[in-house]
Amino acid sequence: MAREEFPIEQQLRKDAQDAQRARDQVKLDTLRMALGAIHNLEVARTDQKNPEHGQPLTEADCLRVLEQEVKKRSQAIPLYKQGGRTDLVEKEQREMEILQAYVQSGQLGEDELRSIVARLIAENGKDFRKVMPLASKETRGRADGKRVNAIVREMTQ
Repeated sequence: MAREEFPIEQQLRKDAQDAQRARDQVKLDTLRMALGAIHNLEVARTDQKNPEHGQPLTEADCLRVLEQEVKKRSQAIPLYKQGGRTDLVEKEQREMEILQAYVQSGQLGEDELRSIVARLIAENGKDFRKVMPLASKETRGRADGKRVNAIVREMTQ
């Protein structure tokens, strides 16, 4: 049985169609690559050797895949600059910007993040060492770890 598509996947597919109509090859290739990476994660989970075997894909997993793709680009850009490949630098830069938009759309806002942290503090007390691991686990894939750390630190003072 096919699973339901997540809103982020639907958005990627819709934008890929729009890019195809607009003949924007770089955007089309980038979005297809992102959808392929999500599909690959799903397929990898059917392998019994995979530590996440049999677990259903979540929207947070999709966002994590996109974040990994953004990270790959950000790591490749300085290497291409060193090698003097400005053509590849521009391509990676454009791909990173395209993917970044999707990663940001899935991120939690400041207020949402603060309310999660406030709830965790109410349940577990004002101990940073207790609250931080819970907060990072709950916001994984939806908020930057540095942002979460700063807010938890500020609210547990």
